[in-house]
Amino acid sequence: MLGAFRENCASFGEWLTRPAAPSMYDRQLVWIALALMVTGLVMVTSASVPVATRLTDMPFYFALRHGFFLACSLVIAGFMVQIPLERWRQLSVPMLLVSILLLIAVLVIGRSVNGAARWIPLGIFNLQPAEVAKLSLFIFLAGYLVRQYHQVRDSFFGFIKPLVVLAVLAGLLLQQPDLGSFVVMFVTTVGMLFIAGAKLWQFLAMLAAAMMGIALLIVFEPYRLRRVTSFMDPWEDPFGSGYQLTQSLMAFGRGDWLGQGLGNSIQKLEYLPEAHTDFVFAVLAEEVGLIGVTVVLLLIFSLVFKALFIGRKCLQSGQLFGGFLAFGFGFWFAFQTLVNVGAAAGLVPTKGLTLPLISYGGSSLFIMATAVAILIRIDHEQRLAAKYGPAEELDDDDNEQE
Repeated sequence: MLGAFRENCASFGEWLTRPAAPSMYDRQLVWIALALMVTGLVMVTSASVPVATRLTDMPFYFALRHGFFLACSLVIAGFMVQIPLERWRQLSVPMLLVSILLLIAVLVIGRSVNGAARWIPLGIFNLQPAEVAKLSLFIFLAGYLVRQYHQVRDSFFGFIKPLVVLAVLAGLLLQQPDLGSFVVMFVTTVGMLFIAGAKLWQFLAMLAAAMMGIALLIVFEPYRLRRVTSFMDPWEDPFGSGYQLTQSLMAFGRGDWLGQGLGNSIQKLEYLPEAHTDFVFAVLAEEVGLIGVTVVLLLIFSLVFKALFIGRKCLQSGQLFGGFLAFGFGFWFAFQTLVNVGAAAGLVPTKGLTLPLISYGGSSLFIMATAVAILIRIDHEQRLAAKYGPAEELDDDDNEQE
C-alpha cells in the first residue's frame, strides 16, 4: 500500500514538472476566454435575480437564458474555428452587405427598448445587428488593407475609401440611435489604418473631424447632452439624470477591497438599473471588491494582449489578413471594455455597450465568441506557417487591385 502511494506521488510530481507538449493553438487564449465566460455567468446570475423575480417570478430566468446563450456560443465558436482565414476573406464583402441590410431591417421591424430600436426579435433571442456589423466591418477592413496595402500607405484616396463604408454604417447606427457602437467601430478602424501605415496627418484630420461631429451629435440631441452633463456632476441630480451613475458609484464604494461577497450586493436590489447588462461590472465591484475587479481586468487585458501579440507575429511573417484582423479584434475588445468599465466607474459618459464575454445578451456573446474563435484560428494558421512554411500569398498584381 505504501509503495503504491509513493509511486502515485512520484507519477503526479512527474506530471507537474513535465513540460506540456507543443500545441498548434494558443491554449492560454482558450482558458482566458473560458474564464471570462464563467465569470460572466456567475455575475449575471447574481445580478439578475431581483429583476427576474419581479418580471417573471423565476429568480434564475435570466441566468438560465444566459447559460443557454453561453452553451450556444461555445458551439458556434467550435464551428467558426474550423473555417480557414481565406474563406473569411472571401466572405468579407457579402458579410458587410448582409450587415447593412440588417441595420436597415432593424429600423423597420426592430424592437424598441428604452427608446432605441436596436434589436430584431427572433423568438428565443433578440438579434442586435450592430454586433454583427462590428465583426463584418473589421473582417472587411482587414481584407481591404491586404488588397490596397500600398495605396493606403501612399495615397489619401486609399485611406478615405474605408471611411466611406464606415460613414454608411454610422448613418444607419445613428438612426437607431446607437452612438456607442459607432464610436467603437470608428476607434477600431482608426487603429487598423494606423497599423497598416497610413500617414499621421490623415489621422489628425480624421480625428479632428470625428471629434467635431460627435460634439455636434451630443449638443443637438437632448438625451445625449443630459448624459454628458450628468456624467460631469451626477450628484447634482441623483434621482434624475444622474441616477444610474450615482447608484453605480455607490456599488463601487461598498465593494472596498474584498467586496460584500457573492450574492450580497445591495445595489442590484432594484436600485441599479440594467444591473445584469450595462452595469454588471458595478455589481461585480460591489460583490468581489477591488481584488476581484483587478483579476477580471487582468483577464481582459490578457485577452487584448494575446490578440495584439498574435497580430504582431502574423505581420512579421507576412500573413497580413490575419495580422490586421487580430489587431482589430484587440482594439475592439480593449475600447469596448474601456467604455463599459469607464461608464460604470464614472470615467466616461454612459453608453449601452456590453462588457466582452461577461454581460448578459445573446448577440454579444455569439459575436464575441466568434471573434475569439477567429483569433484562435489566426494563431493556428500562423503556427502552421511557422512550422511548415508560409501559405501561398497574393501576388503584387492582386495587391494593386480592389
